Amino acid sequence: MVNQWLTGLTPAAGLELRGGFDDDAEAYQRTRPVCPPELFDDLMRLAGLAPGDRIVEIAPGTGQATVPLAERGLAITAVELGPSLAGLARQRLAGFPAAEVVTSSFEDWRPPDGVSYDAVVVCNALHWIRAEVRYAKPAALLRPGCAFAIVSTQWTRPVDAAPFWSEVQQDYQAVGMRGSPPPPPDQVEPWRFPPREAAAGFVETASLRYRFEKTYSAEDYLAQLSTQAGTKELGRARAARFLELVGRRLNALGSPTLTATFVAGLTIGIRR
Repeated sequence: MVNQWLTGLTPAAGLELRGGFDDDAEAYQRTRPVCPPELFDDLMRLAGLAPGDRIVEIAPGTGQATVPLAERGLAITAVELGPSLAGLARQRLAGFPAAEVVTSSFEDWRPPDGVSYDAVVVCNALHWIRAEVRYAKPAALLRPGCAFAIVSTQWTRPVDAAPFWSEVQQDYQAVGMRGSPPPPPDQVEPWRFPPREAAAGFVETASLRYRFEKTYSAEDYLAQLSTQAGTKELGRARAARFLELVGRRLNALGSPTLTATFVAGLTIGIRR
């Protein structure tokens, strides 16, 4: 999926930003939300997967989706651009001998000769893959009838959210961060395969939503913000100013715990 936030970025800027997640792999691992278990159960069922099946995961980060999929018995080749992220993912997957992490961009990675795959999975990263590869390469990796599973996670703001979540938007505006405030959860529409780009390779068979929450300490919320591409796009000085403003706001509130609300999406496409 193409993240709306990327609208207006040049391809070169997008390629540069996607490498920035490797800057603090530990904070990324500690603070990124993990989709609920029922999403992974549905992914297995709707993609027709069973323990022992072989999949490719694009851009796994530190394994937020890889570990739940490995726990369900899949043999996984996870292709991660960032060496620090890949290293942490390998540590977390050490107990799963059927899971391997390859350090490479998905565009440059080449599968071993003679290996076939039962599915391709991508979680919160399809928009970082170059447009000409985004659907064509997963289609080339799969036999007809196999699945391309796309997972997304979107921040939302319920109408009954704590006042902090609306007030902090002032800090985004103060540093000129692009994008819109998070929508209410019920306004997050299921994502669909774009007909023009994907129809030649895939037919969509399911698109589901999952609302869930994650509680952050004030420190971890700031760490989470520091890992986001929107913060990194600001540049070093404006990013530091943004985090300072949010930190001051949290300090004035007594550094409370914060409950963030997300809507995850799962969309399945079957290879034609």
